[in-house]
Amino acid sequence: MTLPPYIQVRPDGILLAVKLQPRAAKNEISGLHGNELRVRVTAPPVDEAANDALLRFLADTFDCPRSCIELMHGHTSRHKRIKLTGVSPETVIQAVSRSTSAR
Repeated sequence: MTLPPYIQVRPDGILLAVKLQPRAAKNEISGLHGNELRVRVTAPPVDEAANDALLRFLADTFDCPRSCIELMHGHTSRHKRIKLTGVSPETVIQAVSRSTSAR
């Protein structure tokens, strides 16, 4: 199986490349932006609110506990690296596919 460019499989989990858009109309995965997954959240980029909203949204989308998702890089940038543990690449691909096709 060929993985999309936004997923990297590591021995300790999966790394997702995400481009975050804060202050959106709704929380959603809106497709790809180059080699990154574009995610929109309603929270503003103030006091980690957008980062927290992103991690909660991804936990809901991938149906995993919030404790399985960690922001590794990009705390103050729109370009982020998210580490997922206990989630398979297939689960991520299926959830992204469902999210983008439901729009």
